[in-house]
Amino acid sequence: MKSDASTSAAPLKGLGGPLRSSEPARALPAVLPAVHLLEEASDLLVVHLDFPAALETCERAWESLAEEPASGTVVEVKCSLCVVGIQALAEMDRWREVLSWVLHYYQDPQKLPPKVLELCILLYSKMQEPGAVLAAVDAWLQDPDNQGLPEYGSLAELHVLRVLLPLGRLSEAEGLAVGSAAFGEEQREEVLQAIRTARQQSKQEPLSSQEQLKPSQEGSFSRKLMSLLRLLHRLWGSVASHLLSQPFRKSLLAALILCLLVLRFDPASPSSLPFIYQLAQLFRRIQKATLSRLYPLAFRD
Repeated sequence: MKSDASTSAAPLKGLGGPLRSSEPARALPAVLPAVHLLEEASDLLVVHLDFPAALETCERAWESLAEEPASGTVVEVKCSLCVVGIQALAEMDRWREVLSWVLHYYQDPQKLPPKVLELCILLYSKMQEPGAVLAAVDAWLQDPDNQGLPEYGSLAELHVLRVLLPLGRLSEAEGLAVGSAAFGEEQREEVLQAIRTARQQSKQEPLSSQEQLKPSQEGSFSRKLMSLLRLLHRLWGSVASHLLSQPFRKSLLAALILCLLVLRFDPASPSSLPFIYQLAQLFRRIQKATLSRLYPLAFRD
């Protein structure tokens, strides 16, 4: 994913990206070492494109916050560090480690900041592995402390559209859309419409697969038949070439002479003429049939 920045960074745009060194620290106290480390990690990520160093700087900043009280400043710095770290992991094609990396610091998925959880959903959905965040998002949505947050409704909708529907969990999606008070009427109707569309598509897929299976079976039988015919044609061509070969004709002539000697037929005797005539006719029929197989255009009526 390092070579494809659009793929790795696309899910992360517009979601509160990392601070740049030229941007103010948004009133964060300058006395916190983590703030300076956050700015350094942002420069490493955005300016220098040194993703391993950016990730390592974020981890050092987290260690410096271990003894800090959980104030609003610390919460904001931790969230910004997660944003930078997630982008660095994605750029290094280590996106599968993102969820375990953030849970290493937050311990419980219920404690994840909404912005961080949103990034995880978008990233794993973009990489077509929404099942990796299913349990974490379910735990976050079921936590009573999170249900009063202003971001709850948007995260619930994102969970339905990006996680539950791609996984085919239509009943769960419908239950969340109908039972959650966080959805507005218009938002709920849009989600329910998406669920109905997904249910119709799931019903049509088995029919289309059966229709595709029947022609494929017929095509397989036709291919096998044609292969058998080609094999028979090659075998007959080999036999015919053998029949027309010079050694075979000499062998046939020798067998005819031997038959005349053993049976003591006199070729000049009138009684032996019918037998010789029948042998000649048999030989001509074999020769004509062989030539017609080898040169069908020459013997066409």
